[in-house]
Amino acid sequence: MKIGILGGGNVGGTLGEGWAKAGHEIFFGVRNPDAADMKETLRRCAGRAQAGSAEQAAAFADTVVNALPWPATKTALPALNLQGKTLLDATNPIAPDFSGLEAGTTTSGGELVAQWAPGAKVVKIFNTTGFKNMENPVYQGAAIPMFYCGDDAAAKATAAQLAADLGFAPIDAGPLSNSRLLEPQAFLWIWLALKGGLGRDFAFQIVKR
Repeated sequence: MKIGILGGGNVGGTLGEGWAKAGHEIFFGVRNPDAADMKETLRRCAGRAQAGSAEQAAAFADTVVNALPWPATKTALPALNLQGKTLLDATNPIAPDFSGLEAGTTTSGGELVAQWAPGAKVVKIFNTTGFKNMENPVYQGAAIPMFYCGDDAAAKATAAQLAADLGFAPIDAGPLSNSRLLEPQAFLWIWLALKGGLGRDFAFQIVKR
């Protein structure tokens, strides 16, 4: 699969590297394709990735991942032609001072992304855990869940397959409006990791009786 990734930081770079190892072709859309850290990410992708502008990444693939910081998302997406493409939204609308979420309860970041990218088939996914868990989503021999939600069945199937390719246990969390549930869950993980003393090497798990 050809995957365009907007952003090459911790999340975007980790996702791209994982998918390159799984045999996908990656195009990172970044501000500076020649930056040293981007070149290192490309090296780790072992010839299955390239980097250029956000416009090039969007044109390259039918599946595009938004791994940009939330403030950049607001300005970048409306400038891109994402009509008809599957858009996997990995962002969270976190306030700049980390005091909470900028959107919630009556709307969500995922729903706003759908407004900013008209015609795209948006799926909220890869937002509920940290990049270290994207590198290795297995704890005590069991894959951790990756929740996703959206309104297009084919786009959700693509999202689930890409989560499974990384080693996650994909779980359908319903319509895109349920981003209102997943984004607060993400903020809880972030708070516990950064302020709650747990660090990044933990995950939520589903257990059944």
